[in-house]
Amino acid sequence: MSAIPHSLQIPFPEVVVNRIAGLKAGDTVVTPNTRLAITLRREFDRIQAAQGISAWAAADILPVSAFIERIYEDALYSTHASHLPQLLTSAQEQFLWEEVVVQSAAPLLLSVAESARLAREAWRLAHEWQLLPRFGKFVLNEDCRAFSAWSHRYKNVTRKARQIDHARLCTLVTGLCGSPGIAIPQRLICYGFDSVTPQWAALLAKLEEAGCEVDEMTRTDPAAHRFEVPYSPNRTVHRVECDVSNDEIYQAAVWARARIEKDSTARVGIVVPPLSEYRSSLVRIFSSVMDPDVRQALPGVPRHMPFNISLGVALSSYPLVHTAFLVLELIQGEIEFERASLLLRSPFLAGAETEMLPRARLDAKLRKRAEPVITLERLLVLVKRENNANCPLLVKLLWDCEKFCKKMSTDVQRPSTLARAISDILQLVGFPGERAPDSSEYQTLKKWQDVLAGLALLDNVTIGMSYRQAISHLRGVAADTLFQPETPDVPIQILGVFEAGGMMFDHLWVMGLSDEAWPLQPRPNPFLPIELQRAERLPLGSPAATLELASRFTEGWLAASKEVILSHARHSGSSDTRELAPSPLIAHIATSDIRLFGLLPDYVKHRDLIHQGRRLERIKDEPAPGIVSGKGGEGRARGGVAVIKDQAACPFRALALHRLHAEGLKTPHPGLDAGERGTLVHEMLAQVWERIKNKSALDALAEDELRTLLTSAAGEVIARMSARHSHTLSERLARVEQRRLVRLAREWLEEERKRGDFTVVSTEARKSIEIGGLALDTRLDRVDELADGRRIVIDYKTRAPSVNAMLGERPDEPQLPLYLVAAEVNAAAIAFAQVRAGEMRYTALARDNDLLPDVKGFAQSRHIDRYDSWEALVAAWFEALVSVVTDFSNGHSQVDPKKYPQTCRTCDVQPLCRIYERAATDFTAQGEEE
Repeated sequence: MSAIPHSLQIPFPEVVVNRIAGLKAGDTVVTPNTRLAITLRREFDRIQAAQGISAWAAADILPVSAFIERIYEDALYSTHASHLPQLLTSAQEQFLWEEVVVQSAAPLLLSVAESARLAREAWRLAHEWQLLPRFGKFVLNEDCRAFSAWSHRYKNVTRKARQIDHARLCTLVTGLCGSPGIAIPQRLICYGFDSVTPQWAALLAKLEEAGCEVDEMTRTDPAAHRFEVPYSPNRTVHRVECDVSNDEIYQAAVWARARIEKDSTARVGIVVPPLSEYRSSLVRIFSSVMDPDVRQALPGVPRHMPFNISLGVALSSYPLVHTAFLVLELIQGEIEFERASLLLRSPFLAGAETEMLPRARLDAKLRKRAEPVITLERLLVLVKRENNANCPLLVKLLWDCEKFCKKMSTDVQRPSTLARAISDILQLVGFPGERAPDSSEYQTLKKWQDVLAGLALLDNVTIGMSYRQAISHLRGVAADTLFQPETPDVPIQILGVFEAGGMMFDHLWVMGLSDEAWPLQPRPNPFLPIELQRAERLPLGSPAATLELASRFTEGWLAASKEVILSHARHSGSSDTRELAPSPLIAHIATSDIRLFGLLPDYVKHRDLIHQGRRLERIKDEPAPGIVSGKGGEGRARGGVAVIKDQAACPFRALALHRLHAEGLKTPHPGLDAGERGTLVHEMLAQVWERIKNKSALDALAEDELRTLLTSAAGEVIARMSARHSHTLSERLARVEQRRLVRLAREWLEEERKRGDFTVVSTEARKSIEIGGLALDTRLDRVDELADGRRIVIDYKTRAPSVNAMLGERPDEPQLPLYLVAAEVNAAAIAFAQVRAGEMRYTALARDNDLLPDVKGFAQSRHIDRYDSWEALVAAWFEALVSVVTDFSNGHSQVDPKKYPQTCRTCDVQPLCRIYERAATDFTAQGEEE
């Protein structure tokens, strides 16, 4: 879709336009919210420009909160200044309420911040609706009594400090109106107010007493001095039913695009009552409809969408601010490695662009050694160990942070001192990065700086706090601050219910009007008596008041545009079988199929763009280049036996892992994982048999001697593991692992005592073997030799597979057959030794009956039907292994999982072969079966 030219034209009724056009010096317009004030100012400017005026005085149009603050600020420059209390910021108010809640004698709360937030809201409502004098007439529950005590303490604290909050500012300003030196407008025009609180009504009455002419423009109240916006009968209203909410959003997006393409000056409104719930879906679907070419969404490509969403998201969710908190938390103490990983790869640190790839590689290495929770000191040690001088800027950055951390005081400090320290820390790490921020990032940075400056202002409400408390406060403020970068004026406005109050459009679509979503659910404040909220008809305070509010909004929508579409979904999601009914407030409107009216044209989707631009090309799917033996060791494959195992499982996996060197990212885990614990078992038994040597020596060991030997061997392998995982394997965990190893080894040796005489001729022997022209580095766990010279190749497993895993043209477990045919050609048996508590046993294929306990000779096994003899089985193994190796060497690398989709479920290279895209349903089905 090409860029859509537009100019701002808001279809306000003529009476409103005339009032705005006729504004003169001394006139002030107040609105219930900032968005409506901005809209009216733009309408005033448009009118002046349309009249050919080249310069004009700005209209005095502002939201009601700013109007009240302006009177207060003007009073600060009057003779009343010495008697006026200091106005608290929003952050200061929240901090004081949290302090009051913490210091109260109430039972411990799960969330002090949330309780303080609700108490602060109750305080605001109590003053706006003048409820406090009536508290004594109602029986107070535990919550209301707690709030009463909190508010009394809060009032005393602010009174002693000569401070006032925004909840009481309107009352203070009311008392100032009419006093000498207090400037008030000659005429005050109120527009867009759906309800008037007693506190605001008192201020309006006082303004009238002081000689201000007060006018109200409303759609429904034609009382004296109030200008009614006329209801226009020349309009169309449709009610639309959609299957699911995403389909509803898509139809609204297509409709909106059609409207602005037909008339570039049109103003389109999309009102969504549950806006926060659907915000991400709205952004995604509207973006795809307005500009279906997703290439325009790539980084660095300017993309200007013709829509704007009124609801921002929490400031803390922006990547730039998130990085700032990661830095501050890492300096504070422990942090999850996954969060530290985000910090290492963040673009908002010094050297992020210069060292982008080395830092990504470093992160992959650190994941193999790091613990789930990490400190700055430990992170610096790991980075230095794995860095190899590839990320010098990162090392310096972390080193500077560690030195700063050591110098930083842990004592309680003034908030302004902590704010400066935090600013210094971020400057030390090069925040916000070396590249120039774009417009959105720049605005986010400025907002973050405002929040940080707000921390310094806490000097007025507290004598000090710790660094940890400061970070917690900042995080709470950032989470509560809804922020959205400013964008150029656009023709499509996506609004919440309250933001849309008083707005007028050429075309309006209101969605999400099911019986569950509209009217909104009542949300009475738990700290105010329910009966009092119901009696005063607080908005959202009771079902009756909520229904009344919703009815006013619904009537306002019907009068807000010449074309109105009201919609709802029959199901909340594709998996929801419940059918939703339309809201009772719109059920009387007949349903319409807007497609029949030509309101929803068909727009091309991105996948259709690709399909339409297709150019068929035939290519031959060649295998990968073969491995050529020669100088430089090209005939040697990295990975040992895993090369054959992966080639048998899936040829593409072998190519990706052992030739392209692809590997998945590891996830740090607590303690030791299954593989590391299995390694301990291997090393423990190797130590034991290096000392015992043979069965005769085992039988001759006394109980005390055996205990001492096992304890010593376990201690040695634990010590080696501790050297590799000094932080993961704590002293306590090391003792637990040592006892486990001793128990397992003792139980396994009892199984070994069931055998006849044998000698362990090698343990953990590393060998280079060649098969099919390919050299592989291998390690044999153990080789036993019996008294008559027959040998057994043994591989330890904590859970042994069946013997069938060693058979077939593509064996799942090829290591033992490979050892036999390439290293121990005369071996009489191969065996998995399952070392598992309570389940010690051999899983083996043996030529003779007397080789291992409970293992039949090959002639008596069920495999004799498939292979005529042991020699035939060995020959089959050799042929199958050579075939697999030859395929690998020749570059046979097709995506061919042996057991689809089981083979793919734990594969690291799915992003390369992308088989998971067609296997997703198979994975899900299999997971449900398991």
